[in-house]
Amino acid sequence: MKIDRLIGIISILQQNKKVTAPYLAEKFEVSRRTINRDIEDICRAGIPIVTTQGANGGISIMEGFNLDTSVLTTDELEAIFTGLKSLDSISITSHTDRLASKIKGREPESYISDNIRIDLSSYYKDSLAAKIELLKKAIKQKRLVSFHYYYNKGEEDKLIEPYQIVFKWSSWYIFGFCTRRQDFRMFKLNRLWNLNITETDFTPRKIPDHNLDENVTNADDYIITAIFDSSLKYRLIDEYSIGCYTELDDGRLLFKQGFSNKDYMISWLLGFGDKVEVVEPKEIREEIIRITQNILKKYI
Repeated sequence: MKIDRLIGIISILQQNKKVTAPYLAEKFEVSRRTINRDIEDICRAGIPIVTTQGANGGISIMEGFNLDTSVLTTDELEAIFTGLKSLDSISITSHTDRLASKIKGREPESYISDNIRIDLSSYYKDSLAAKIELLKKAIKQKRLVSFHYYYNKGEEDKLIEPYQIVFKWSSWYIFGFCTRRQDFRMFKLNRLWNLNITETDFTPRKIPDHNLDENVTNADDYIITAIFDSSLKYRLIDEYSIGCYTELDDGRLLFKQGFSNKDYMISWLLGFGDKVEVVEPKEIREEIIRITQNILKKYI
């Protein structure tokens, strides 16, 4: 966009005493004629630009002229760049470098801090970044996307209207309207493959306020009570916070929690081996007994 280029040119001129038109043309991937027109527009906006000819010639802002760069405090800039750096971890291009080049008057070291590092990527970083970029494009263009999706009980081709890319519970999702189910759904990015933008446009729908959270989890479907070995305290705190259990007199941990997916819940419990006992509900106890008996048959 032209306004982005104009801001970028002003920022570069603030950071450098003098630059050449060919440099700016290459930087912004436009012609020298376009740069000349941009310089004229900047002058009309009230910023005095000086151009000089010759071996040491170039374009510069008139000496003594200063723009106010104190709109944001250093703390505010640091917060912005911390967020941008986290997005860089799952992005093909660097948001941090782009914005840093537009900020004049302070050294980057004063607002780009290494004290906090947020990495939103995963084991699937390469494919994840490509999916996010493609989905961002589809959302902006209001185009349907197609993909092959893997459920815990099967797989299916999907066609959806994409609305929001969501990071929640340590995972990335695309929130959209499923044309087959005729309802809003959340799809985990690591489970979808063969993602493509179609040629079909869609008219955006109003998203009900409650849909976003309910599609990630509805923790009232299956409520279990279980007793964990004290050695697993760190796991419970890590996954469900310190208030998720009550410590019994013998040191064991009484745990009560809701789950939205029965298969996931049972798989999670089995992962603790003999260090957990399900107290209730009865049907979950019985299912775990059945599964463990089937496992035992494979080894005897």
